[in-house]
Amino acid sequence: MLSLDDFLARIPKMELHLHLEGSIRPQTAVDLAAKNGVTLPPFKKAEELYHYDNLKDFLAIYTAVSDSVVSADDYRRITYEMLENCAAHNARYVEFFFSPQVHFPHGVGFDTQMDGITAGMAEAEADFGIVSVCAPGINRELGPDAGEEFLDMVLARRDEKLVGIGLDFNEAPFPPEPYAALFDRARAAGLKVTAHAGETGPADFIRGSLDALKVRRIDHGYHVVNDPELMTRCRDEDILFTVCPSTSAITSPWHDLTSPDHAIRRMKEFGLKVMLNSDDPPMFFTDLGAEYRKAAHFLGFSPSDIRASVMNAIDGSWLDEPTRKLWKGEWSLEIDALMADLE
Repeated sequence: MLSLDDFLARIPKMELHLHLEGSIRPQTAVDLAAKNGVTLPPFKKAEELYHYDNLKDFLAIYTAVSDSVVSADDYRRITYEMLENCAAHNARYVEFFFSPQVHFPHGVGFDTQMDGITAGMAEAEADFGIVSVCAPGINRELGPDAGEEFLDMVLARRDEKLVGIGLDFNEAPFPPEPYAALFDRARAAGLKVTAHAGETGPADFIRGSLDALKVRRIDHGYHVVNDPELMTRCRDEDILFTVCPSTSAITSPWHDLTSPDHAIRRMKEFGLKVMLNSDDPPMFFTDLGAEYRKAAHFLGFSPSDIRASVMNAIDGSWLDEPTRKLWKGEWSLEIDALMADLE
């Protein structure tokens, strides 16, 4: 018989909300900073780099650590290590974000980034069998003109592993609507689209992402619970929310994961399609396995809810339809067999 934690460890998983720069191991950040002559905030131990109380402070550290990644080999290393961590928690497929515009001021070009990232992806797939694709995040703080210029780079580079774009960075005061034309152009070019919305921004930012950006996937989305009409719409339209328990307790207003009022619990109980992710795992002292345990032990996710989360992930992924159908069938059987052995 399996314990609940054994069940959570053994089920097949996906990551659809994971940031490359936010997945840099603390010691790797220290190593790369020393190699590349980058000054990090003061610390005694490497782990002390990752301390913050809000999204603004987190993004400041995120940017400083990102500045330490310079060469294609640096990107290869951080990509490989990120996917190694995912595989350790039985993630078999990963769609991850990276933040190219953070690196441009330091002379790190998009091709350099992609060369290293794709090399790391290939090595991780060879070593661990983990399949991955990537999506650059548009920095909404830089404005739509900078985003359009960046999209030109993305479309010029097109790679089979680069399948989509996201809208990222601090929400307020940067609503999604000014990025409508950019997202129209990305979709017309065959890119998949998603958007960070409703983490620190209001429910209207979720609505704007659906209406103006025409996304079918919302990253975070917790403030949807403040708008009953929008909740109903999202449930009826099968909008997927890629939720992240640990980061929600820091960057959103819902700090107590055990509270009956926590947004993720309310989203799940209302019938919204949610799936579990780790976001920026080492920066929030977590990993994908821990996120599943927190969902089960703190947020009221039953084994059936966990199963639904995995199925929601497959449905909302950017896999081709035959693979999605195949994996849904195979993973369902695997999870059901594990559930049958639960204590």
